[in-house]
Amino acid sequence: MSRAGNPPFGLPPVSLGTWQLRGRAATRAVGQALALGYRCVDTATGYDNERDVGAGIRTSGIERGDLLIVTKFPEEDAGRERETLLRSLDQLGVDHLDLWLVHGPLDPDGSLAVWERFIEAREAGLVRAIGVSNFLPAQVDDLVARSGVTPAVNQVAFGPRRLDPALVRHHTALGIVVQGHSPFSENDLRHPALRAAAGHHGRSVHQILLRWHVEHGVPVVAKAASPAHLAANLRVHEFALTAAEVEAIDRAADDAWTGAAR
Repeated sequence: MSRAGNPPFGLPPVSLGTWQLRGRAATRAVGQALALGYRCVDTATGYDNERDVGAGIRTSGIERGDLLIVTKFPEEDAGRERETLLRSLDQLGVDHLDLWLVHGPLDPDGSLAVWERFIEAREAGLVRAIGVSNFLPAQVDDLVARSGVTPAVNQVAFGPRRLDPALVRHHTALGIVVQGHSPFSENDLRHPALRAAAGHHGRSVHQILLRWHVEHGVPVVAKAASPAHLAANLRVHEFALTAAEVEAIDRAADDAWTGAAR
């Protein structure tokens, strides 16, 4: 089996998240998002919406080669990797994924066993790149040392409440892209530092959080369903935070942020 590393993998600053979106709402949101300019759609087997997301992709009319399609493998399905992947491909209506992520770590031996099947799927051309989600640096190091293959991406909660510059430095040194998830559910949208920046720029707190990720060089997955929110989440390049605002939001990481992990 080849032990070539993952090729460099690029992600847009903002990808569409589909957590908790199902049925027609998911299909409609995906179609609207792609019409607005989103080009990366993120889902997961555990979201139970891959068929709905696939329907939205098909109705959009966007060429497959212009899209990045990402889904995540539920670690509790270890031992059924290929079966799960083929079902995801069928439900999404595509012949390959652009990025397949292990949704969460197992014990070291368990993560390695899943990762070996991921490598096989990539070598078979069923996925372009493979990565992980919610892995700590030490867990990434163990996976790389034992498999010889570095994840292309680690998708983690990386809002102000979970600011971790050491993780970014560690992953950057290995060529791993850090992608943030749950920017809204993981953080206190009422925090004064966020509200002050929102007032200064005439933007929503949601936009401030997404721009904060951009300032840190971390692409982010953001869920939205309405056309207005979908459009607003793409407008992160229309303004920039000042260095003082970024610092104030960074310092807020020490405060009692609220939110629940996904």
